[in-house]
Amino acid sequence: MVNAKTFSQKTADVTREWFLVDATELPLGRLATIIADKLIGKNKPTYTPHVDAGDYVVVINAALVPVTGNKEIGKIYYRHSGFPGGIKDATLKEVRERAPERIIEAAVKGMIPRNKLAAERLSRLRIFAGAEHTHTAQTPKKVEVK
Repeated sequence: MVNAKTFSQKTADVTREWFLVDATELPLGRLATIIADKLIGKNKPTYTPHVDAGDYVVVINAALVPVTGNKEIGKIYYRHSGFPGGIKDATLKEVRERAPERIIEAAVKGMIPRNKLAAERLSRLRIFAGAEHTHTAQTPKKVEVK
């Protein structure tokens, strides 16, 4: 019998890559799961839950992300100012006109575990409304989605 030991990645052994995702290829929910897996690092064979080994993700064409069904007018985003009666809402259509990056950001944030690593993982997500992005120097790899 072989004494196999469980692998536990150290923070010093983490190597991060850059990935480019086009938001027009998949619906919002399926796109968000792919992005969340890359940010968490679950797609790597060295995945360790307590180590933040995720990669950087650049999302382009956020303004063109498709949604299914009646979500364009039926999905509502809420925010609160912190004061009594300070709740505000906006439909997906209104958010798409004002700040389309927030649509993908909110979807991915909902799929990241709520722990001490969440803020750092979300900081590696870069979202752009159009096809141009400022991270060409990092030479991100295009993610092929099915």
